[in-house]
Amino acid sequence: MGTKFTFYEFFAGAGMARAGLSDGWECLFANDSDELKQLSYADNWAGEDVDPRDVALVKASDLDGMADMGWASFPCQDLSQAGPKLGMGKAGSDALTRSGALWPFLDIIRDLATEGRHPILLALENVVGLLSSNGGADFHAICSTLSDIGYRFGAIVADASYFVPQSRPRVFIVALRREVPVPGALRGEFPVNPWHSKILLRARASLPDTDAANWVWWDPGAPPAKRLKELHDLLDLSDDADWNSDEQTERFVGMMTNSHLARLAEAQTAGRPMIGSLYFRMRPDSNGKNVQRAEIAFGETLGCLRTPKGGASRPRIITVDGDRVRTRLVTMREAASLMGLEENFNLPPTYHEAFKLIGDGVVPAVVRFLAERLLEPLASHGRAYAEAAAIQKASA
Repeated sequence: MGTKFTFYEFFAGAGMARAGLSDGWECLFANDSDELKQLSYADNWAGEDVDPRDVALVKASDLDGMADMGWASFPCQDLSQAGPKLGMGKAGSDALTRSGALWPFLDIIRDLATEGRHPILLALENVVGLLSSNGGADFHAICSTLSDIGYRFGAIVADASYFVPQSRPRVFIVALRREVPVPGALRGEFPVNPWHSKILLRARASLPDTDAANWVWWDPGAPPAKRLKELHDLLDLSDDADWNSDEQTERFVGMMTNSHLARLAEAQTAGRPMIGSLYFRMRPDSNGKNVQRAEIAFGETLGCLRTPKGGASRPRIITVDGDRVRTRLVTMREAASLMGLEENFNLPPTYHEAFKLIGDGVVPAVVRFLAERLLEPLASHGRAYAEAAAIQKASA
């Protein structure tokens, strides 16, 4: 590859977006205010420093030149179904939620635009709850802000299960500077499966006309036909793994409702080993009192890896082979593999810290797919357009 594309990485975490973009991209500026993530980023990227300030303290003047792309995997805690559902708050408010940290990022982009050096592209990544939080008002506000700064934009919902054996749907908003024509090969006239889900269609349909005029149905083409690795490739299913005792597993089974016991019985008659996810959930009993239940789901993927908030939220697996039922925690290294991270990707030493990074991370394989199908063609096209415009201006 010739000259590298350049990008700013905000809410950088351990650099999983950077891992997906790979060597064809050069990071000009990385920012994250979390100390654990700063240390992990430096550990994985040859000692490179991360700007440690709160994003609200970063100014456009801190960013040199003009990058091809600004990437922001902004905090999801207040948008996730597992979180408090506080939404993003109002731009300019003194009491923003954690997910509202996107607004200072967009303020930086706005200031760069006044100088004529805002990135050709923006990529904003978060949980699918972004599309419906605050009754859709948060998504509307983002689209309105992008329109106002001077971008066209669209969104796709990509589930990591096309790439790794983990169900992890995420929404990616991709924005292109409005003066740059959109290549016909990268856009569709209509939404396409599997990238434009029903919740995204509803969110798009409710946009005001002024913002809808800037909408693009991005079309990255078909997803991969198969994953590179499956569950049985990534999990240690040997007797040497740290399985729970039979008594502990029996206690978990005793916490299941009849519907989940039926799932277990069905798995036992499958005639082959079965791997599933094991969750703990608070559910109302027959008297309306909340009690902890064990719930299971079998399939080709495990459930979404999350940031642990306590012992019950740690990811677990259940394996069934006839009458033999085993349960245990997912290990740190298995979780990294389920994220598609390379074996040489450095994790913090403790379980809680490792899962904090993993739970907040983006799957690099999804980023690589989007880079190949959308981001790199758009960045290349944007560069060519800028060069042609400069030549035309010089000759005028």
